[in-house]
Amino acid sequence: MNIFKLFSVAFLLFISASVFAQKGTIRGSVIDNATGEPLFGVTTVIAGTTTGAATDFDGKFEIKAEPGTYNLQVSFVSYKKLTIEDVVVEAGEVTLLDNIRLSEDVEELAEVIVTAEAIRTTEEAILTVKRKSANVLDGVSSANFRKIGDSDAASAVKRVPGVSIQGGKYVYVRGLGDRYTKSILNGVDIPGLDPDRNTLQMDIFPTNVIDNIIVLKSFTSDLPADFVGGLVNIDLKDFPEEKTFKVSASLGYNPDMHFNNDYLTYDGGSTDFLGFDDGTRDIPTEGIADIPQFAEIVGSNGARRQQYLDILNTFNPTLDAMREKSFMDFGLGLSMGNQVASGNSTIGYNFSLTYKNDTEYYEDAIYGRYGQNQLDDSETELERREYQTGDFGVNNVLIGGLAGIALKNDLAKYRLNILHLQNGESKAGKFEYANSDQGANFEAVQSNLEYSQRSLTNVLLNGTHINNSGDWEIDWKLSPTRSSINDPDIRFTRIRTDNTNPSIGTESGLPERIWRSLEEYNMVGKVDLTKNYELFGEDAKLKFGTSYTYKNRDYNIQSFQIIPFNVDVTLNPNDMFNEDNLYGNLGGNNGTRYEPTFIPINPNDYNSNISNGGLYVSNEMSLTEKLKTVIGVRVESYQQFYTGQNQTGAIVLDNEKVLDDIDFFPTASVIYGLTENQNLRFSFSRTIARPSFKEASYAEILDPITGRTFIGGFFKDEDQANNIVYWDGDLQSSSINNFDLRWELFQKRGQTIAFSAFYKSFETPIEMVQFASATGSFQPRNVGDGKVIGGEVELRQSLGFISPSLEEFSINGNVTVTDSRIKMSSTEFLSRQANAREGQTIENTRDMAGQAPYIVNAGISYNSFETGFQAGLFYNVQGRTLQFVSIVDRPDIYSVPFHSLNFNANKTFGSDENVSLGFKVNNILGDKREEVYDAFGASEQFFTSLDPGRSFSLSFGYKF
Repeated sequence: MNIFKLFSVAFLLFISASVFAQKGTIRGSVIDNATGEPLFGVTTVIAGTTTGAATDFDGKFEIKAEPGTYNLQVSFVSYKKLTIEDVVVEAGEVTLLDNIRLSEDVEELAEVIVTAEAIRTTEEAILTVKRKSANVLDGVSSANFRKIGDSDAASAVKRVPGVSIQGGKYVYVRGLGDRYTKSILNGVDIPGLDPDRNTLQMDIFPTNVIDNIIVLKSFTSDLPADFVGGLVNIDLKDFPEEKTFKVSASLGYNPDMHFNNDYLTYDGGSTDFLGFDDGTRDIPTEGIADIPQFAEIVGSNGARRQQYLDILNTFNPTLDAMREKSFMDFGLGLSMGNQVASGNSTIGYNFSLTYKNDTEYYEDAIYGRYGQNQLDDSETELERREYQTGDFGVNNVLIGGLAGIALKNDLAKYRLNILHLQNGESKAGKFEYANSDQGANFEAVQSNLEYSQRSLTNVLLNGTHINNSGDWEIDWKLSPTRSSINDPDIRFTRIRTDNTNPSIGTESGLPERIWRSLEEYNMVGKVDLTKNYELFGEDAKLKFGTSYTYKNRDYNIQSFQIIPFNVDVTLNPNDMFNEDNLYGNLGGNNGTRYEPTFIPINPNDYNSNISNGGLYVSNEMSLTEKLKTVIGVRVESYQQFYTGQNQTGAIVLDNEKVLDDIDFFPTASVIYGLTENQNLRFSFSRTIARPSFKEASYAEILDPITGRTFIGGFFKDEDQANNIVYWDGDLQSSSINNFDLRWELFQKRGQTIAFSAFYKSFETPIEMVQFASATGSFQPRNVGDGKVIGGEVELRQSLGFISPSLEEFSINGNVTVTDSRIKMSSTEFLSRQANAREGQTIENTRDMAGQAPYIVNAGISYNSFETGFQAGLFYNVQGRTLQFVSIVDRPDIYSVPFHSLNFNANKTFGSDENVSLGFKVNNILGDKREEVYDAFGASEQFFTSLDPGRSFSLSFGYKF
């Protein structure tokens, strides 16, 4: 059946579903209470009738019945029979009995009788999987989303032990940054809207399309080898439990940001509200292979000169931000889904569409650059070299569309998911700027206009097959992705104000117009085979498989300097592009002109591609009834090729191999069941962290607002005058050995207590280091070997043990504490010694960049199924973390702990709970997001300071 027929059948079944409206549906799933795995072939029958069904290989069943109240009998060979009493069936409605748990009938005991309400939550099922998993894992289920009222995956996953959310979007595990945390969707690696990140943007997924989110903290050989701190897997629903059609809307208000008359913006395109530019910002040289330069048209009156003037006149004349009243945040959502039985097959479908329009306004933002005094080592206070303060506004539009269809029968399941994300972000800022670096003392005003357009389209085609006996399973996935980033017409203008008249010159920095583009194509394919068998009288599992990933990226930056030669400069940047001030209209060589700085050599024009093939095998077996082992090995052959050149053109690479690794990644886990609800775990694995496309390049990428530049890892950093090489440009992968120890206790109703310890050793980890020979620049480099040792404590507990009246209250807390050490390279150690202050002792170790010393997640929540009201107060903080490593006279830069205290409340209304209202308050404490320079004996100075303020949001949902 081709996919078009599949969609047509799904549509017809959806239309014809009303035929069965006079009946109701009992739908559910059955799992093994010991392992948490679905049970295939379980008989489910309405007591006293022959009406029933058997579970499929997902452990799911569906029974059609007339309206009424029934007892449901569940039976399976060698398992205790289960009777669920008082199952209410309503006409045209679905009664959901999710994750019915069957226990082995070892002692031939009588059947177990429970009520339907006893299995309303899937949270215990998650804990069962957690208890029996080969991995150290944590997770949240769809039931938990409903209980807490989280609207998207980013809100939900931050309740997982050891997890923190950066920027409201990206997941970090155990305090390790993006480099060491990986996120995947439905078990497949896909890039996010920022393809240079390992982690996928989490706030794009509404919780009503998510089945569960699992955070894996230990490696097994069936997983990709390039994660260290953890791997986050988002599993989308392929067969929704019940028919849903839901619309939602939200409003957000921040008193500091919204309805503010000083908000900064600029006139963009007519489609900005849809997340893409309409062509307003197109590059003036589009389609011109040989761009004319000023030097070749001076004194000329030919066609070449006219071409230059035509290009100059095509530049958008707007360079200055304008102030106008800002609007509040708002969002819209629509989702629908169902599953429909047809003969021996079931078809499921999901569709969701989300729209978010968020506005931010930051007043008194600070960006600083400081250094140590080079003439007097007794002076500990830092020197201010650049200081920029001002306001900027951001409007961010995100549109997300997700469509999925699935078909399954007794022995196979197929699904197709299509995901598209469209994001447009507009920025406008005004700043006061002061420079006092190396005698360049001046003051200026700065104007910034930016637009970034990002899109991602991902397709997943997946099939799962089992044989008649259920002992063999084959799962295959094919997933192509296209992602793009376009930053059209970034505009930067700085005008000196410390002279008698405003001026522009090379010292203050000439105005720039920048166009950046990135196109990336990914293809991921994988096949996994599982053989279930018995060994020593116990269940065992052999898994093996293969995977292949191909990525190809084209990247290009074209930058134009704008030179107002002999033009009267005013404090209004727009005057530079007044028609009377343009070259050709002032006479002679006077007037505003452009210079294409990417001609003739452009290090920011490159192509890079990656080929990564993997093979693995693992075996899971129980040596005794209580002792289980999982042993495996993975091998990956990774090659990366690069086409591009350095900034001088002296080094030119043509599809040259720059990384070539064949690595083996062994893994071993031991799980000892101390009791039925207690485990002791130990695991070892070896993994890898590889440089990204951007890092393994000659790229130089400017952030125009902050003035900071990312420099690719292939550039050398050297002081030729003193014969010092700070970095040789040979960026390589990092290898990591991981050890985990965990004790866990599982209790009823999703309650749990766990203590974990972990140790990681890093061989030449990659960190962001300040660039010695270019101020305000940062580069990824391999540094000295390192280690991280840490511990975690997790507690989920109902307060019913204090008093029955507190049964609906629960606390959820987890604390992760780590100690990290990097042994400095000889270059870094000598550099720190050369710049030491009087009385300062330089040790040869330091903190690891990107590793937080602690994470605290804590919350108290209230949940009443009877009233449909849930509320919670949640706190999160991540400890002071090294972000950028010191070099020469530039101190280390640390993030300051951000104390996030948030309140969520959600209430459902109506007999069918089809109306929901939500209310949230974020950043109740009003904390600021800050990064500071940290140096011996010196007062802290700001690297960055932003005040996000407090925000309030109201959401509404209606389920038809």
